[in-house]
Amino acid sequence: MLALHGAHGEDEAHDSAGSGRPNGQWSKAPAFENNPEQAALLHEATESDKQRYLTAGLQEVDCRFCHGSVMVKKLSLNHTAVQWNTAAAGRCAFFAQMREEGTNTARVRGCPRLSDSIAHAVAEGCLDQICTAAPPGDG
Repeated sequence: MLALHGAHGEDEAHDSAGSGRPNGQWSKAPAFENNPEQAALLHEATESDKQRYLTAGLQEVDCRFCHGSVMVKKLSLNHTAVQWNTAAAGRCAFFAQMREEGTNTARVRGCPRLSDSIAHAVAEGCLDQICTAAPPGDG
């Protein structure tokens, strides 16, 4: 039988029970259990990166019909990213009609009235035709 061992006899470094980590889990990235200040800095940087990836280039657009407010980013002439929130989804008359008809709104491509409002925002210069914000890269 062949037995494989870790580098320099540190077999238990990969043993989840002997890792010294909470819940006995192994991870490639350090968790800084013994350095709370470094752990707090890491957590803050991670949260900052997450928010940057989720919100970079998004602009607020109000639907001219129901006045629901969503976050929008035009990625190309034919591709628009829309982030709905609970309040806007609740105000949308088109989605309300779909729900009354028993349609799952998660399967609906989008609200045509909001699409018109987005096109109007682009035509008025309130929304970039193609997002000019720098992509959320590493740095």
